[in-house]
Amino acid sequence: MIPRLVKQDPRHTDRTPMALFFDAAWFDARLGERGLSRDVLAAAAGLSGEELALAFKDQREISAREVAVFAELLGVTAAEVARHAGVSTPIPGQDAEARIAALERRVAELEATVARLRGG
Repeated sequence: MIPRLVKQDPRHTDRTPMALFFDAAWFDARLGERGLSRDVLAAAAGLSGEELALAFKDQREISAREVAVFAELLGVTAAEVARHAGVSTPIPGQDAEARIAALERRVAELEATVARLRGG
């Protein structure tokens, strides 16, 4: 058996390798565990069967929103879905708090600069 090629996504702190290609077998296994079909997965994500088939054949990258929907439906984390989808899709919610904090700091700096320029 030939080992599956993997690449490491530096955003993953658990050091679990990220699939280089869409891992259709993993998705089919998760669907089977939950008694669901690909058609249900497509419908939940607002995709046509053809669009989902393209993703399963690694000919269409799934979006961050689709990652979130797949994760909820499959009962796994968004990080796990992204890892098995073999995409660099940002994981929904990932680093959101850090980005918000950075934006709040920038706004505070801008407000301080405006106040200083106004002589206040």
